Amino acid sequence: MPDQQSPAVRRTPLADVHEGLGATMTDFAGWLMPLRYGSETAEHNAVRSAAGLFDLSHMGELFVTGPGAAAALDYALVGAASAIVPGRARYTMICAPDGGVIDDLIVYRLADEEFLVVANASNARTVAAELAARAEGHDAAVADRTDDYALIAIQGPRSAGILAGLTDVDLDQVRYYASYPAVVAGCTALLARTGYTGEDGFEIFATPADAGTVWQALTEAGRGDGLVPAGLAARDSLRLEAGMPLYGNELSRDVTPFDAGLGRVVKLDKPADFVGRAALAQRSRQEPSRVLVGLVGLTRRIPRHGYPVLWDGVPCGTVTSGAPSPTLGKPIAMAYIAADVARGAQSAHEAETAGQADAEYFGPGGPLAFDIRGKAEPAALVPLPFYRRPARD
Repeated sequence: MPDQQSPAVRRTPLADVHEGLGATMTDFAGWLMPLRYGSETAEHNAVRSAAGLFDLSHMGELFVTGPGAAAALDYALVGAASAIVPGRARYTMICAPDGGVIDDLIVYRLADEEFLVVANASNARTVAAELAARAEGHDAAVADRTDDYALIAIQGPRSAGILAGLTDVDLDQVRYYASYPAVVAGCTALLARTGYTGEDGFEIFATPADAGTVWQALTEAGRGDGLVPAGLAARDSLRLEAGMPLYGNELSRDVTPFDAGLGRVVKLDKPADFVGRAALAQRSRQEPSRVLVGLVGLTRRIPRHGYPVLWDGVPCGTVTSGAPSPTLGKPIAMAYIAADVARGAQSAHEAETAGQADAEYFGPGGPLAFDIRGKAEPAALVPLPFYRRPARD
């Protein structure tokens, strides 16, 4: 348990609420955050079947404004911020000159000359400094306004129905990756249809003073619809099932977007030059030596971050994220493995699916496995994501 009085650990505007709910609190990226309120599996399942409420106030809110804001972001990021129309958002990354990922981001264009960049908590200060340095020479200002915002997410198939009665925005008209100025529970906010769970949902940027009001109103509105507060543990298992990368696991300065299978976010054809362009252009032309894959464990033992992946008993890669999947009922993992191994495993998987492979190929003694504390636990390669939300009326 972290020292909650330590000045090094920051409290979100909702920390007292979480403690009042009996949450297990943990130090995450310098913030005191709820890990779980009770059962993390129950919280996970509630998001898949009904709705979950998350405090994301540890995320960084960075504003880039001015006549040159779009040009500054085009230079700073791998995506084309200038192509985002006001009211829309885009997933992108900020990379080092060698192409390594400094952070993955969501950029909201709020107006012609105003952008909100949401950074991961662990990287917010680094990203703010990088944006400020890369904005030099452009008519743009960068401001870290993290302390001006509380960020609350409601995620799950019932989230729109719960939220609808609390806002003046017609949620049927809110597209995915769109944002709107809104009133939520009587409070002025920015409402976005974004999330990190693989489910439909919304993120609400409110003032710290209004955070408790918004949280309580959502809690009461969702009481009859199965809404539960959800912590970081459930958020992690939800994003893993959805095949979404986590910085520090799937993404780092040692990884380029192409290594992570996210080369689509790199806009090499945009007119403006950008930091890392030459390295990323070269990387785009190369065959990968390793690839990010999805793996399902065939025993009950759980692969964790850092565990080796084996091919015929020989190490071929490393688990980046692993956990039991409440939705699939099996252990799952994302891992970087050698590209030739991935091709071989994929071919074997396709043959096995067609009924042409030895039935024991992926069973005990098969070539693909997790090394879990010195014991090879068989695994199978599967397409990412592990979970896609079903189409709902």
